[in-house]
Amino acid sequence: MNIKEAEQKIKALSETLRYHNKKYYVEDSPEIEDFEYDAMLRELEDLENEFPQFKRDDSPTQLVGGAALKLFAPVEHKVKMESLQDVFDFEELKAFANKIDTTKTSFSVEPKIDGLSVSLEYNGGLFFRGSTRGDGVTGEDVTANLLKIESIPKVIDFDGFLEVRGEVYMPKDSFMRLVERQELLGEQPAKNPRNAAAGSLRQKNPEITAQRGLDIFVFNIQRIEGKAFETHIESLDFIKSLGFHTLPSYKECKTVAEAISEIERIGNSRGQLQFDIDGAVVKVNTLKYREEIGSATKYPKWAVAYKYPPEEKETVLKEIEINVGRTGALTPTAVFDPIQLAGTTVSRATLHNEDFITSKGIAIGDTIVVRKAGDIIPEVLSVSKHNSENPVYKMPEVCPSCGSEVFRENGEAVIRCTNADCPAQLLRHLIHFTSRDAMDIEGLGPAVLEQLLNAGIISKIDDIFTIKAEEIANLERLGEKSAANFIEAIEKSKQNDLSRLIFAFGIRHIGAKAAKLMVEHFGDIDAILSASKEDYEAIEGFGSVMAESASEFFSLTETAEMIERLRELGVNLKSLKKVTDTRFAGLTFVLTDTLPTYTRSEASEIIEGFAGKVSSSVSKKTSYVLAGEEAGSKLEKAQKLGVKIISEEEFKNMIG
Repeated sequence: MNIKEAEQKIKALSETLRYHNKKYYVEDSPEIEDFEYDAMLRELEDLENEFPQFKRDDSPTQLVGGAALKLFAPVEHKVKMESLQDVFDFEELKAFANKIDTTKTSFSVEPKIDGLSVSLEYNGGLFFRGSTRGDGVTGEDVTANLLKIESIPKVIDFDGFLEVRGEVYMPKDSFMRLVERQELLGEQPAKNPRNAAAGSLRQKNPEITAQRGLDIFVFNIQRIEGKAFETHIESLDFIKSLGFHTLPSYKECKTVAEAISEIERIGNSRGQLQFDIDGAVVKVNTLKYREEIGSATKYPKWAVAYKYPPEEKETVLKEIEINVGRTGALTPTAVFDPIQLAGTTVSRATLHNEDFITSKGIAIGDTIVVRKAGDIIPEVLSVSKHNSENPVYKMPEVCPSCGSEVFRENGEAVIRCTNADCPAQLLRHLIHFTSRDAMDIEGLGPAVLEQLLNAGIISKIDDIFTIKAEEIANLERLGEKSAANFIEAIEKSKQNDLSRLIFAFGIRHIGAKAAKLMVEHFGDIDAILSASKEDYEAIEGFGSVMAESASEFFSLTETAEMIERLRELGVNLKSLKKVTDTRFAGLTFVLTDTLPTYTRSEASEIIEGFAGKVSSSVSKKTSYVLAGEEAGSKLEKAQKLGVKIISEEEFKNMIG
């Protein structure tokens, strides 16, 4: 590689790694596996060593990947929260160990928990602040959320100042429950426990954090006053005595051979653990010797992380099952001869989607390569040997759950069922239909709806409006009073504006705002039913994708039949909007962040009630930005464009 090629390659790798750093550390939504990221980082390190003239101070090899979010107050770390240098084989581990004088120290070997690194600070025995690592120097104050993690002691038996570092993680069973619920609600499921933990800890509402079942392992003392230790293991024993959840195992090893043996033991136990690990950490045990060794820009020189390679196995594909998700998505699952992966027996794995099957040419009888992504979810990687007797698998043309036609939208890889009453989707539809922003039927939450379904009281959306009080009263943990409240809420919902019903249908790409635009444009359900795609495209604020989605839904026979049943049951099918005051006519508002007293929907209804418009993005056409306490990027854009920014108090004055 010549100098020019090296410069271009270093620049390209740096940009790619910065992008993936942001996706992983800041947005908690990684797009590549850890080993792919590690390979790119290693390639960049090698190139920078070979061509040091192109190595920059802000290179991804020199900086911790995270950043503090504006959502939380910044916290400056007095002791830098460093990252770790990775090694990928035992030869590299031996090279690290050869630099260590083993006459001065032993090694400690610990599992590397895959979670979100945090600092916990105590003074006088009381927990007073907790923060994320961020970029290692500046993190985020997430004290309120950390207080919701039961295993973090709020009071300890130590009077001096103490700061410890730990890893917040989501146990595997909590992760599977979260994914199940997210799929049930039609949300994008978390990719792995690490990202689920990070997203849960960065919630604005601490009560959401409390529901996620997070836990923590504390693995280091960052600062302490009034006590000293000779070794790292001694310090771990001390914090364990204070009631902290320390690492499940930490072992002193005299030689690198002993360290390798412990790494192998930890690796073999991965399948039995209730938490994710992505490696094992080898550290110099003697604390004074650590100070002597020191740190590089990004990593301490006295520790490395051994990264376990992703385990892959071959097996024979026996059949492909099609599962219908809560959003109507048809997902292919491979069924194969059982294999051992990461310590567990696996006989099923995801095949992702139709494009994946076609691109790999997968057929029944093929020998496939399977791995566990993040040691949790098995997935098919590739075909190692094709079975020439069988054709490439084709996805079904009808839904295996209800027999209705399936469709695939332009630009999407997912095939979906067209039937809104498909049994596989029904519970998710019911949850959305009754939710606050939709029909707002108070009390009819997921648990009650599931009971109604299991009891056979409802089997389709409109059955909600035929429920009888005595049917509810007979359900477990409910009674006559609850039944009366439910019936009252159901009857009240029949008088909602048509826009709520449109949104409640759960039409793809049609949110609450789009539903309002439709109802304002057409006025009633009959005009909507008779509209063409071109008519939908004529709605201001509608794009072709939204128009096509609405047109497809309202042209279905099943939709027309459902609406007729709703009409007979007395559900309002007209717009109720009556504007008597047009003071905001021609004005467009953008709402940012949380307002002190109004919710977003309340403020939007007030603005629209005065003939104004509410937009989700700031532009030159924006009249006002109604800003909350932490307005973020929208506020910055408004300032650049010269858009008038108003507080809630000023907004109240405008509406009198």
